[in-house]
Formats: sequence, structure tokens, C-alpha cells
Amino acid sequence: MQTESVTDLLIAWNDGDPSALDRLIPLVERELRRLAKYQMRRESPGHTLQTTALVNEVYLKLVDQTHAHWHNRAHFFAIAAKIMRRILIDYARRNLRGKRGGGAADLPLDEAAVLTPEKSAELLALNEALDQLAALDPLKARIVELRHFGGLSVKETAEVLNIAEVTVIRHWGLAKSWLRSQVRGG
Repeated sequence: MQTESVTDLLIAWNDGDPSALDRLIPLVERELRRLAKYQMRRESPGHTLQTTALVNEVYLKLVDQTHAHWHNRAHFFAIAAKIMRRILIDYARRNLRGKRGGGAADLPLDEAAVLTPEKSAELLALNEALDQLAALDPLKARIVELRHFGGLSVKETAEVLNIAEVTVIRHWGLAKSWLRSQVRGG
């Protein structure tokens, strides 16, 4: 029996086959965990948002994508990377709001995101600079998002964006320099 590809299952899911999602999840779970582990390695030690919780949040948001028209595996993981970025930014914002007495509700320890104020501020500064970059050069911003937040390789990024690998390398280097100057200057 031939196994179904991620792309075939995504297309079936697009076409309204609800069972395609059930067959898709086991195929993408390992890669989603890899992306989540990549993100969590960047967080402070003791961060209680675990890899599994991040994957679960991403999964819930992906399932809720009723208007997404998946093109292929790379497109799916590009969207997953964007969702991970948003989840981590939301946690950072909540953390800083709570540090400033923002009326945050008490959470059990296993549900709280333990981000240091420094890490939260750094992540938010990067997010703001990335938004500025997107206004100036959307391609560079997309490359940063896929490489930094999605953990995609140069080759995978080139595939998602349908551009040459050398273009990804060039834009990646320029974008990193620009973002570094914005974050340090801000």
C-alpha cells in the first residue's frame, strides 16, 4: 500500500474531506515538534510553555483555518511557523503586561508561561522591527519569519517562496543586519 503524501492530504482536506485531517496529523506531528523545539530552545530556561503545549496550540489554530487553501507541505509549515510566532509574541505580551500589574488572572503553574521580562521585551522588539521590515521589504521579512521562527533551512525557505537559494541567503544576511540595528537602536 502506498502511503499518502502530506500534499495529497492537504489537498483532500481543502476539498472538504474531514478524514484527511486525521490521516495528516501523524505525518506532520514530528515536524511540528521539531519547529516547536527549535523555538523553545531560544526561550529562557524554566519556560513552562512546553513543546507539547506549543504544538497543541498550533494544531488548534491550524484546524481552525477554514479558509486556508494549502498548496503543499512547505506552505503548510510556513503557516505553522507564522502561527508559532504569533503564539510566542502573545505569551511575551501577556508576560510584560503582568509584570506591569496589568490585572492578569492567576494561573496554575503548569499553564503559566515563564518568560523573563528581558526575553519578553527582546521578542517584542524583534516582532516590532520585523513588522517595520515587512512594510519596507516584505520578502526579507518573510524570509526572516521562515528561517528564524519556522526553523526552515535555506533550501526549504527557497521552496516555500519559490525563489533561488542564493536569493534567500542574500536577503537573510541583509535582513539580519537591519533587524539587529533596529533592535539595538530601539
